[in-house]
This record gives sequence, C-alpha cells and structure tokens, in this order.
Amino acid sequence: MTTFEDHRSLLTGVAYRILGSVADAEDVVQEAWLRWSKVDEAGVDDPKAYLIRVTSRLAIDRLRWARSRRESYVGPWLPEPIGTTPDAAEHAELADSVEMALMVVLETLSPLERAVFVLREAFDLPFTEIAEIIGRAEPATRQLARRARDHVRDKRPRFEVNQEERRRITEQFIRAATDGDVDGLISLLSDQVNIISDGGGKAKAALRVITGSDNVSRYLMSISSPVNIARFMASIGMSDIHDLSFGVAMLNNAPSLTISAGGRVVTVMTLLVVDGRIETIYLIANPEKVAHLQPVPADDNPGDDDPAA
Repeated sequence: MTTFEDHRSLLTGVAYRILGSVADAEDVVQEAWLRWSKVDEAGVDDPKAYLIRVTSRLAIDRLRWARSRRESYVGPWLPEPIGTTPDAAEHAELADSVEMALMVVLETLSPLERAVFVLREAFDLPFTEIAEIIGRAEPATRQLARRARDHVRDKRPRFEVNQEERRRITEQFIRAATDGDVDGLISLLSDQVNIISDGGGKAKAALRVITGSDNVSRYLMSISSPVNIARFMASIGMSDIHDLSFGVAMLNNAPSLTISAGGRVVTVMTLLVVDGRIETIYLIANPEKVAHLQPVPADDNPGDDDPAA
C-alpha cells in the first residue's frame, strides 16, 4: 500500500476541497483505500491519476448526500476548519485554496461545478481528465468550469492576504473581547461587518447572520459574558468556565482564534480582514467540526503586550 500512502495527503486535499468537511474527506479517502486494495497495481498505468479519479467521484457522491442532510442543518453551515501549519499544509496542499472565504463560496456551487473548479483551479488537472472523472464531454466540462469560475469571482470577497496584519488584528480582537473593551472592539470592525455562527444545534450560536458593527459588537460582548460562557460550556457538556484558554492557530491559511477547554478546542473564529478592518467573522462552535483540532500550546497564546508596539 506504499503507492496509496505516497498520495494520501494529495487525496485528502482533493476530498476536503470538494466536501468542506475533514471527517467526510477522511471517510472518502478510506473508501478510496479500500477500493485500491482490491486493484492489481500492475494493471494501473498511472496510479496517481487513478486515485484522484476514484477519490473525486466518491467525494462528489458524498457531497450530493451531504447537501441533502445540510438542508435540515440548524443555523448556518460553515466548512470545517483545517490546520495549515507547515506540517498540515502537506495535507491541505495549496494553502491559499482552502481560505475560509473561498470554501464558503464553494458551498454555493453545484457538486459538479465544485469538483470541476477544485480539480482545475487548485490542482491544475487537464480538462480531458476532469471530463473523465465527472462523466461529461470535454466541452460541457469547460462550460462547467467557466460557470464556476465566474460565480466564484463574483461572490468571493476581494482582499489582500497579509498574515502579519491578520494575526495582529486577531490578537487585538481577543484582548478587546476578553477585556470587555467595547470601543476597542468596534474600532476593529468595518461598518458592515458580518458574523456567521455555526453551532449546528449542538452548541449555542446565532441562528442567523448578524450584520453591522453595533450589532456584532453587542453580540460578541453578550457571548463573552460569564453567564453566557457558562451556558455555552454547559451546551458542550463542560462546567468550569475558568478552564477556557485562548490562542491563535493557522487554520485555512489564516491566523484564527481558538478557544479551548478541558484540553480540546471548543470554538474557532476566523477573521476576514479588508483594508485593516474586520469584514467577516466565521465562528464555528459545532463540536463535531472542531474536535480534530489541537489546542494551541500555552506558550503560543497571545500575551498581554501589544505585538504592534
């Protein structure tokens, strides 16, 4: 099975981008492995292409099934965050193609459009191979790719990626929220900031998108109050609010706020920063979506000193 293991990280990257779910991607890759184990390798001319084809088809089928389940999902559905530290980046492949803002836009594509976009834009597969994977003629595949590309271009937020600035603002955001500094928090937000919360009915979270700096700041102050923190902890089966710790981790190619308790991550916030202000906050509290993440070590947590000083 050495051949399969050589390509496992690539296959995980393909499946994750098509599905937006780490757990589903791992299931798909495991199913691909089971199918590969029954194949005579000597009869496969290009194992890499074969495995991508199998994994992509399984992922498309899985996405169609998952979409039907998401229709009854409680509140907004957000992709699962994935680590893009140097080690995990091998599994995520091209880190910039797993940006949370892009992954959210990919959710609005049809399964075939999403698969074609991922295989072409992220992995640069030729249209002849993509057409074979999705079972369409090449001209139809090119049309799907064009439609998907146009849709992503129109819907994807336009911003320059400056990781140092994003980390600095994320750390300022943590301090303002935890210190109850409303003015400091509002100063970080754009006027039309949105917060999208995903609790999946398994953790307390807003059931609708909250818009505007005043509304968002009030919501953030509310959920960071001791009473609501206690309620949140109870919703995930924990009781000691003093057990919470905050950190910054690279998730989906962005410095992201992680909140941990009891040795596990319980909430992730990823901030989309445009022109030095927070434009969108993606908040993921569904325990099923953050269980695979590792808490940030205490030494890596934001300190009390201003890193910009």
